[in-house]
Amino acid sequence: MFQHIHPYEPFLFPEATKLIVGTLPPPRFTTGDLKPEDVDFCYGSKNGQLWPILDIIFDLGLKYETTEFAAQQRKAFLVKHKIGVCDIVASAERDKVDASDLGMQNTTLRNILGYLERYPAVDTLLFTGGNSKNGPEYFFRRHLKENGLALQVVSNVVPRIHTFTHPKTQKHLKTVSLTAPSGAANRAVGSLDLYKKIKTKNPDFNTLDFRVMQYREFFLKS
Repeated sequence: MFQHIHPYEPFLFPEATKLIVGTLPPPRFTTGDLKPEDVDFCYGSKNGQLWPILDIIFDLGLKYETTEFAAQQRKAFLVKHKIGVCDIVASAERDKVDASDLGMQNTTLRNILGYLERYPAVDTLLFTGGNSKNGPEYFFRRHLKENGLALQVVSNVVPRIHTFTHPKTQKHLKTVSLTAPSGAANRAVGSLDLYKKIKTKNPDFNTLDFRVMQYREFFLKS
């Protein structure tokens, strides 16, 4: 049984107003066996699409390499735009050593509500995935339920939007369940009516373009 432990502490600071919430990076980030194009920071997998998406939206000119410079580029961007990162899974067990969310067992969750109490400027949680089993929204719902809370629907259209009220601060927060920035989610993107409609009009439109279009609204919105 592989102990999949999150290798990074939450990246949070008092000015953060948005919080990116995922699950776990691939197991090689836990073991330290990074590939040359991996970045040793949150969402640094060479196969992940979050940083390429943000790179396009903000024209960042990011490096994709295992260097301190590449990690610092990303940290500087997050600070400038008041975006924190706090993945919800602290650890999990796996029979098979891979990055599948479904393969996670006996998960231990981070206390997101506790972090939100410590960093009260956060008003929006951006989930890098939805409510499918072991996705970020799925685990967050479990976290809320354990605290006697639940999400309230604002919009059920992808990306789904919900709200909840923090039990300690009484602050109303918004959650947005973005389409997962992974290749595994491409089939789901391809099945969306909006994607099909745009693809029909523009055959060159692809699943990365779709995510850029979707993410832009929520990352640029103040």
